[in-house]
Amino acid sequence: MNELIDVLDYLLPLVPKSLLSASNEAGSTPLHWATLNFHLLIVQKLVLFPGGPGASLIDQRNAAGRSPLSEAEIAGWEEGAQWLVSQMSLDEQIKEEDAGAEEDADMTDADIQVEIQDADGGVARMSLGGGSSTGN
Repeated sequence: MNELIDVLDYLLPLVPKSLLSASNEAGSTPLHWATLNFHLLIVQKLVLFPGGPGASLIDQRNAAGRSPLSEAEIAGWEEGAQWLVSQMSLDEQIKEEDAGAEEDADMTDADIQVEIQDADGGVARMSLGGGSSTGN
């Protein structure tokens, strides 16, 4: 493993920073692969590399629709998943959600349609009424 770290330390300053977010034919990035192989130190170096894409790498999805964090969770790699979550900019996401909620508050008469699909492919549909609620 030390050899991999040595190679990474040598190559990172030499390659374009955009290469850190480049994906293969399956849409997977270097961070996806480091996550799939449980290489915490490599995951950390990719995310923390100065001038690189940083934490935005954590949200990048592959062709299967999975982020590196999703891959860690699916594989049961708790240590890696926890570290990735610790690096995410949750404050910014909360601010964006709050701003969206304020905009949504103006839509008091709108109905919201919700579809939930279970693991067997069954779909449940529900309509939530905006302004017609009585509060009961």
